[in-house]
Amino acid sequence: MAIDTGMFAVAALDSEGARDPSVVGAKAANLARSAAAGLPVLPGFVLVASDRAPRAPAGHQALRAAWRQLGGAERPLVVRSSSVHEDTEASSMAGRFTSVLDVRGWEPFTAAVEQVLDSAADPAAEAGEDPLHDMAVLVQPMLSSTAGGVMFGADPVEGRYDHILVSAVDGGPDQLVDGSTQGVRYQLTRHGRLLRTEPALPRGRGPLGRQRLNRLVRLARRTEKVHGAPQDIEFGFDGDGRLWLFQARPITAMAARPRRGARLLGPGPVAETLPGVLQPLEEDLWLAPMNRGLALALDIAGAAPRRKLRRLPVATTVDGRAAADLRLLGAVPPAHPVLTFMNPAPGARRAAAAWRVGRLRTALPLLARNLMAEVDKQLHDLAEPRQMLGGELLSAVAWGREVLASLHAQESLAGALLDTDTGSTAAGEALAVLAEGRHGGSTDEELIAHHPVLLALVPPSLDGSASLPAQAGWNGVPRGIGFLSVREGLRLRIRWVQEMQARMVREMGIRMDERCAAGERGRIALLRWGELVTSAEGGARPADLAERVPRPRTPPLPAAFRLAGGRPQAVAARPRRRFLGLPGRGEAAGAAGQEGQGAGGGYGTGTVWDGRGERPAGAVLVTGTLDPALAPLLPGLAGLVAETGSVLSHLAVLAREYGVPTAVGVPRALARFAPGTVVTVDGATGAVRAVPGEPAGSVGSVGASSQAEPLPGGPLADAPQAGGPSAGGPRPDESLPHGPVPEASLPGGPPPDGLLSDASLPNGPLPDASLPSPPPAGDRTGGLDGADARGAQGTRAKGAAA
Repeated sequence: MAIDTGMFAVAALDSEGARDPSVVGAKAANLARSAAAGLPVLPGFVLVASDRAPRAPAGHQALRAAWRQLGGAERPLVVRSSSVHEDTEASSMAGRFTSVLDVRGWEPFTAAVEQVLDSAADPAAEAGEDPLHDMAVLVQPMLSSTAGGVMFGADPVEGRYDHILVSAVDGGPDQLVDGSTQGVRYQLTRHGRLLRTEPALPRGRGPLGRQRLNRLVRLARRTEKVHGAPQDIEFGFDGDGRLWLFQARPITAMAARPRRGARLLGPGPVAETLPGVLQPLEEDLWLAPMNRGLALALDIAGAAPRRKLRRLPVATTVDGRAAADLRLLGAVPPAHPVLTFMNPAPGARRAAAAWRVGRLRTALPLLARNLMAEVDKQLHDLAEPRQMLGGELLSAVAWGREVLASLHAQESLAGALLDTDTGSTAAGEALAVLAEGRHGGSTDEELIAHHPVLLALVPPSLDGSASLPAQAGWNGVPRGIGFLSVREGLRLRIRWVQEMQARMVREMGIRMDERCAAGERGRIALLRWGELVTSAEGGARPADLAERVPRPRTPPLPAAFRLAGGRPQAVAARPRRRFLGLPGRGEAAGAAGQEGQGAGGGYGTGTVWDGRGERPAGAVLVTGTLDPALAPLLPGLAGLVAETGSVLSHLAVLAREYGVPTAVGVPRALARFAPGTVVTVDGATGAVRAVPGEPAGSVGSVGASSQAEPLPGGPLADAPQAGGPSAGGPRPDESLPHGPVPEASLPGGPPPDGLLSDASLPNGPLPDASLPSPPPAGDRTGGLDGADARGAQGTRAKGAAA
């Protein structure tokens, strides 16, 4: 559009009228306020519609005079937009409107003003407004900068008000603003101490030296004082070394900052059991008992103060996904190692914990076998869900919540205390069963019905949507769950109980749907446990049940994070080689400050693969979490790298059995090691390193100490492997040819009743809803009564009675 220069009023940047953002726009007003406060702002003027500034000089002659006074006839100018909608606290609208640089002469000047106003025409037309109504034009001299950039008076990414960020280049800041140049990024404290530069530069190199950085820090603090909050600043240094402020606007989209003392959370080992998004009822059925069991194990081991365990949940959900307190579990170092070393806990508590732990090392195998035998018996005696009364269904689900807490407690303690707990893994046994069963032509449903061990390959779900792995190569000969280690046996029972609960709940849902409104059908997973109990006992269903929607599928959680404004904010956390506050088994001592935890398997080199697309030769699988569903991919891998997880996880244990070098807890592994990168994986130290100059696909080897092929009789039969257990069968003290260890031989006599029950906690059990008694055993057949379950029940029962 052609402009009429006579319709403009001219407000000098140092005039009082130029400080009103409703007249001249926020950009010009902020600079006018800064200039009035003595900040280094270039002179200039602002063009506005004449009716918006009636006291300012207007018309063609006034504009020409201002242009001439600014030196427009001799030096270049900058013509910039200054809308009332941009550079506000709500939105910067950065890049929305046009700015024209290096404008020389009168005709180019008027053309530049027209161009700026045209950039406001489309948004104004959409709003049905005159482009001149909300748009002003800021005119200043064009400065030839030797160095320039952008500075934030706070860190908007991490939400830190104690940091200042500077991005700078040689030349003007427009190179950074338009994205054509990355520049050098400086992170400083508010007192000017340089924390780091990106990329790292030798001392004295880069566009900004120490003196210039100190001047920028002072400018950031002065600008914040003028405007009342940290500012997003554009700056430049001229040929004489003088610093100039080109723009100041509020920082928008400031990230929420975790509150002081916020817990360090992460998916860790809990995501290996519950890897997906949990619906409300799944959370109450499976995560709540896990939380109780972990808290009980931590209390017995004396690894955490009981008051803290009562106040803070060990496991919780964030965005529907399971997460755990990494410090409570001992997965990361304490915040104050010296205070932890001093350990202010009462001596009596420490002594009692040490006494319990000492006794548990001997008693735990027997206690675990007795618990597994009882679980097997109860599951075997359950009828098919459709043959059970409604009250029996509810009682079975409630018994599952109760027994899951005990199973989780013993499973956690077994992983921490039983250093020599060897045997097959449930996932390895399941893969062998799956390969053999499919070779025989059986369907997945038939295989699960006859071999419940296959449930180790499928995460629990109330909707029953999970399926067995599509591919399962030869994984050795299945030997039966009697060859599982104590910990793996407990894990398998956890999965069996979860599956029993899912089947019972699905049957309850079918019956509830028959007597509820159409909008409430198929929503049983959206109930909480207490609501399910009330509804099953004939009470009213929640009034908002029809409006509830399932939790959406969300991205995996960061390996370590703190909550800020209810959202996870990733942090870097140095892993610690401990679990539940006790030394974990199979943890090699690595170099201090290493990035991950070695999970065994030796040393390997190969090509990074993320599990998608064609598998390269000598693949190193890099993943976010140690999902048990990845188990079929392990044979033949040159390495396994995970951002999170425990060296005691299903997948890590199975990887050791296959001789796969494994590192867990490797920060940002997916971002750092792209598919096709050649890397080395050290299963002893947890170090993962890219191999420079190595073409993809040219390597794929495993260290000699870990070159072990699966042998008949299990994934790894009679040969113990470096960094991993032998799978050739149970140890003599596990198979107990002469019966279990006599109780009289335990230190201090037989284990006290309730050693692993909530009642053992002072002041009563951990808070939870009261739970009914276990379902009565009857003359029934059903539940999980496949061949594996029947054999296990008999084996465990004999072991308990011996």
